[in-house]
Amino acid sequence: MAAPAVNRAGAAVEPGTVVQDGGRTKVWAGEEGPGTVRFRASLPAGATGPVTATLGFGKPISEWPGAGTTPDRVAARMDTTASVDGAAPVPLSWYMNDDYEREPIAVDLPAVEAKATLDYAVTFDLSSWDSWFGSFDLLVTLKDAQGKVVSKGAAGVDAVLGTPEASLRGAVHARDKDGVLWRYEATGSADGKLTARKRVGGGWGVYTAIVPLGDITAAGRGDLVARDKDGMLWYYQGSGNPDAPFKPRVRVGGGWNIYTEIARDSYGYGRDLVARDKDGVLWKYAGGFDGSFLPRQRVGGGWNAYTKISGYADGLVARDTAGVLWKYTHSSTEPPSSGPFDARVKVGGGWNVYNTLFGTEDLGRWNGLDLLARTPGGDLYAYQGKPSGFGHVPTTRTKIGWGWDIYSLVL
Repeated sequence: MAAPAVNRAGAAVEPGTVVQDGGRTKVWAGEEGPGTVRFRASLPAGATGPVTATLGFGKPISEWPGAGTTPDRVAARMDTTASVDGAAPVPLSWYMNDDYEREPIAVDLPAVEAKATLDYAVTFDLSSWDSWFGSFDLLVTLKDAQGKVVSKGAAGVDAVLGTPEASLRGAVHARDKDGVLWRYEATGSADGKLTARKRVGGGWGVYTAIVPLGDITAAGRGDLVARDKDGMLWYYQGSGNPDAPFKPRVRVGGGWNIYTEIARDSYGYGRDLVARDKDGVLWKYAGGFDGSFLPRQRVGGGWNAYTKISGYADGLVARDTAGVLWKYTHSSTEPPSSGPFDARVKVGGGWNVYNTLFGTEDLGRWNGLDLLARTPGGDLYAYQGKPSGFGHVPTTRTKIGWGWDIYSLVL
């Protein structure tokens, strides 16, 4: 612990105080950009030499969420700058603090000459990943060149989830009856609404099936595979450009017209396919990151009982002829003893009111994976997922669009 400041006669001097400008500061965690925390530190009379301020992140480690949220990872993504007395902002780097339990990470502000008061402006550009910060204090300590504490206090910050970054928001594609593919991106609003559509391109009417691979995001990430009328499968790699989201197609292989249904298996990286043949046997193709697939493996028979199969969360959802939706979760045993999926779980009935069902990335505000459904009349609904477990299938819907009956395919 640093010693208190002393005056020239050697007597102990009470350190100055820190006062935050305007009270607690709200900082958005998301695309909104940095928030600025302003505070003024007063120094006792006679304080000399360069003064360095340290900010401790006052969220005890016992209040952190765990699950990979470690101090070194949080420190690495804390985008912070500081300005003192109106000087140009300086980028800062956080580090693991000695007081690990109480203040897990800390950052040193620029050193300046001592004076009666010092005005600080500290910016934070927080990621959506860090909205869990909630309310916390920046514990401010100023020391002189000898390591004596010359001022101390705290500045309060409230981290609030803003618009999630494009890489955390999903995107939906739809093909119209003229074969033009269109793209809708999630806005990140809590109601799951989508942006106005963007034209991807024409010529997609040659395909009898189009299936996403990986995470389809508003950042232009995520791939597609498409089967043409001759049974040839083609691979479209994501470009990373939302305005032109796919690179030119690459041939995967022929013979895919033996299947009546092709869907993504959403387990893991979501790059595997399942395909149902005319006899109702389901096959699994393990996929790589280059659009290639390993030889198929038999999952099992009886899948003609379903009128729709779609990837969702950690596996599949399937709707039977009576309109009942079932969830298939990947096997909880390693290696799987009876195929890749655990026994199916009933979600509920009434799902035959939809002519389209498909799982997608998060369309709302950090809710989790979503399930989208379209009625024959063109109304589009989102069943917004929850972050508490991939096995959960939502049952409460929100209407996010209408007029979608102009599309022959939605994915």
